[in-house]
Amino acid sequence: MMEENEMMNEKEDLFSKAVRAGKRTYFFDVKTTKNDEKYLTITESKRRFDNEQNRFFFEKHKIFLYKEDFEKVSKALGDAINFIETGVYPEDYNEEPATNNEDGLDKWFDDLDKNN
Repeated sequence: MMEENEMMNEKEDLFSKAVRAGKRTYFFDVKTTKNDEKYLTITESKRRFDNEQNRFFFEKHKIFLYKEDFEKVSKALGDAINFIETGVYPEDYNEEPATNNEDGLDKWFDDLDKNN
């Protein structure tokens, strides 16, 4: 008989796709919340070497995307990819890029919140 945690994990994981890209692997996983709402996790995994322990390990970074944000994130990703490929800014482009100083970054995030 399965334990409750194992049953929850089976219910959570609905879809998984791995994309190998050089030294990185990206995992796209569709999961569900306790309320059966679907969401996407994107995990970047990079193999690294720890000199102190003399062994390899995997460094992981994870992003959670929820259903209500899919359209905005998809558009922004499409705009960014299109800009990389063509050099053309989208018609609605008016954001200032994030800067490395905290004040500029805070202002940029505040401006993003205003556009929601």
